[in-house]
Amino acid sequence: MIRKIVVLSFKAVKLVRFKLMTLVSKLYCEFLFYTNNVLHGTFSCYGKPYINVNLQGKCIIGNHFHMNNGYRYNPIGRNQPCYLVVDADAILTIGDNVGMSSAAIVCQNRITIGNHVMIGGGTCIYDTDFHSLDSNLRLDVIKDRLNKKTKPVIIGDNVFIGAHVTILKGVKIGNNCIIGACSVVTKSVPEGEIWAGNPAKFIKQINV
Repeated sequence: MIRKIVVLSFKAVKLVRFKLMTLVSKLYCEFLFYTNNVLHGTFSCYGKPYINVNLQGKCIIGNHFHMNNGYRYNPIGRNQPCYLVVDADAILTIGDNVGMSSAAIVCQNRITIGNHVMIGGGTCIYDTDFHSLDSNLRLDVIKDRLNKKTKPVIIGDNVFIGAHVTILKGVKIGNNCIIGACSVVTKSVPEGEIWAGNPAKFIKQINV
């Protein structure tokens, strides 16, 4: 009996704490959106994300956006806050009904994510190589930065991206695709297909 009371008390305290932390998280996220000039619709946020949009960059997020940040809200391993990083003259666009957990999106050119997209825990989406591929240019910080390659990334509607996926520059993922967990996507994926692996390859067609 005593054990049951202790357990119930602990659960009640945990629930109250969760609701308070959820409120704080949403207020903090709203503050980050405001101070980074993020145009957004309705959203929910658990935990504290990292958001950094350059003054010359642009970030637009649709309605019913959802973020899980850190191990408390999606404990599947490799947990971290969600990162939304947008460089100068870059544009990150996220559609309606998009959810992401502990994901990192780094936009130095253009990243477009469609509607009804699920982005699994620990996924990284990059539209840049970050550094020049020429080792001589990498010796000079300025030349390295000026000679890095960037290409837009486009993710269509109704896409399911598994946990710990990496999507690299120039990739286009068509509507209704599934990307298997831990895949590294280096080339474009046609509509309605399942791809997986490192590098990701065609697995099978999705029959809808």
